[in-house]
Amino acid sequence: MSVPEYRRVSVSCQRTPILRDISLTFPDGKITALLGPNGCGKTTLLQCLNGVSRVTKGQILLDGEDFLSLPPRERARRLSFLPQVRTVIPSLPVRTLVEHGRFPWLGFARKKTQKDLRIVKNAMEFAQVIEYADQSVDTLSGGVRQRVFLAMVLAQDCPVLILDEPTTYLDFQGQRQFCALLRKLKDQGKTIILTLHDLNQALRLADHIVVMRWLSPAEPEPVPRLHSHGSFLPKGEIAACGSASEILSSHILEEVFNARLKRFEDKDGVCYFFE
Repeated sequence: MSVPEYRRVSVSCQRTPILRDISLTFPDGKITALLGPNGCGKTTLLQCLNGVSRVTKGQILLDGEDFLSLPPRERARRLSFLPQVRTVIPSLPVRTLVEHGRFPWLGFARKKTQKDLRIVKNAMEFAQVIEYADQSVDTLSGGVRQRVFLAMVLAQDCPVLILDEPTTYLDFQGQRQFCALLRKLKDQGKTIILTLHDLNQALRLADHIVVMRWLSPAEPEPVPRLHSHGSFLPKGEIAACGSASEILSSHILEEVFNARLKRFEDKDGVCYFFE
């Protein structure tokens, strides 16, 4: 079973608590969506897995091992990470960029085997970017570019995929195509964890949902509430976890986002709107 498990994880930035005492286990072979308002700690929680956010207390386990104590190459063989922000778009052919996903598996000389080349080709075909293999990444549209980065992550060939806001720069059709690819990856047994801003998309896509909320330090503290173990609630906290139906019936999304939910159903399925 390849699932990240957070055990009382805390993260601080310049002595300011961002996350405190987070305990969370992601279901194996499922799609989990992290939801919450801006600044609640979703990206910080995920970045604990690629080292951008430094865990100050607690543990993160993967396959029962202390994930953060593993060498970087071993971590990159078990978990792949697609970040939200890529400020520099490389002027490289698509094939070359996707081949970067094989680096954790290559020797010192970084000589690629036939197996590596086959995995790269399969990743480009799956992400539907094989026709752009010889084009420079920086010349592509945002939607195609996003699929190229997905192909690079897939070439890493890990059981766990972490995607931070992967549909942000995609148009409606691009989002639908990207979500279809994620469903296919789940059918292949991948564990997928992603953050999303589109609540309707998350409720339709995810098997499991984690809702986070944030109390800004600039706001006055409400009457303190306690966790079951007796400590006060943290600044960034897990508000609820469960299936889409469980989350909807709890009304936690309406509370966290201060919005009213509307549900529509037709022959194509159910849609949710928040206003």
